[in-house]
Amino acid sequence: MSDPSGIKAREYALDALVRINEEGAYANILVPRVLERSDLDARDRGLVTELVYGATRARRACDWLVDRFLFEPVEPRVRAALQMGAYQLVHLEKPPHAAVSTTVGASPKRARGLVNAVLRRVAEAPIDWPDDGTWLSYPDWIIERLVDDLGDDDAIAALKRMNRAAEVSTRPDGYVQDRASQFVVAAVGAERNELVLDVCAAPGGKATAMAETGAHVVAADRRPKRVVLVRDNSGRLGYENVAAVAADGNQPPFRPRRFDRVLVDAPCSGLGVLRRRPDARWRVTEDAVDRLAVVQLDLLTAAADLVRPGGTLVYSVCTLTRRESLDVVDSFTDRRGDLEAVPPGDPWRPWGSGGMLLPQDQDTDGMVVFRWKVG
Repeated sequence: MSDPSGIKAREYALDALVRINEEGAYANILVPRVLERSDLDARDRGLVTELVYGATRARRACDWLVDRFLFEPVEPRVRAALQMGAYQLVHLEKPPHAAVSTTVGASPKRARGLVNAVLRRVAEAPIDWPDDGTWLSYPDWIIERLVDDLGDDDAIAALKRMNRAAEVSTRPDGYVQDRASQFVVAAVGAERNELVLDVCAAPGGKATAMAETGAHVVAADRRPKRVVLVRDNSGRLGYENVAAVAADGNQPPFRPRRFDRVLVDAPCSGLGVLRRRPDARWRVTEDAVDRLAVVQLDLLTAAADLVRPGGTLVYSVCTLTRRESLDVVDSFTDRRGDLEAVPPGDPWRPWGSGGMLLPQDQDTDGMVVFRWKVG
């Protein structure tokens, strides 16, 4: 149903923003459910997605924009309305009369005067951002870590790129998958009739892409509910050469030296995929980086024993920290003297003995990959 005023779409967006802000809901799960229950047309569905994802990414910036003109706390729905209005005014550069009036119309009646007054001040006042964290709208620790690890120019460019919505990339078989993940699959190099293990496979994007080559893929995940996702995706795409199994990557129930190729696409802080997970920047904590690096090293160490002599081991993470990439690999290779590094080449930029893709390099997710031939 069309919503000429734009108010109804903004009411749906406000509902979602309140749940994300106050209840910790995941935007990428919540928004599709909200839209499924709505009667909005395609244009207004796109507007809801843009407003929720955008205002969530820009939460810190939007709060600073409105807090200059607030003199006491406001209730969560009013806060969300102000964030949404500020996002439209400053980030989308909507005409003030349209952005303000539609946001006011979607706001709680008792607060419409306040929302109107604050947003009109936001529209008129000059902006002098106090620091990088505020205008880029990230926690300070993320900016500081990436600047330390990547250098100022690359870090800021990556953070700016991840404030833009991700382009939809669809494989020939119809599966939606970012091209960086497809580049990881290409680095694995699975071939017809080979036996390949994907250690942390859910939801099955890389496993099904490897199956498309004709390889026999064992897609493992330690959580049975996520194994169902792999099974459903491979079945929907028609890949009968994917065996989805529940298995703990730290104690894999497979015969040693059994697989031609093993992929460890490890759990990570996800600092390379913040463009498609708008709330993740506010959810991930600094201590998670060190904690996950331990998990990654354990998974990689266990997986190496499963590769046959002459086979290929690949490690990938969708993050950009040294701690979860170069440091993990240094610790791992210190333990193994039978590995020959095989750099991935284009489109990866060199990163130690492996490769890195920054979001601005190929307009993809940020990703790191390392590849070895096992002796």
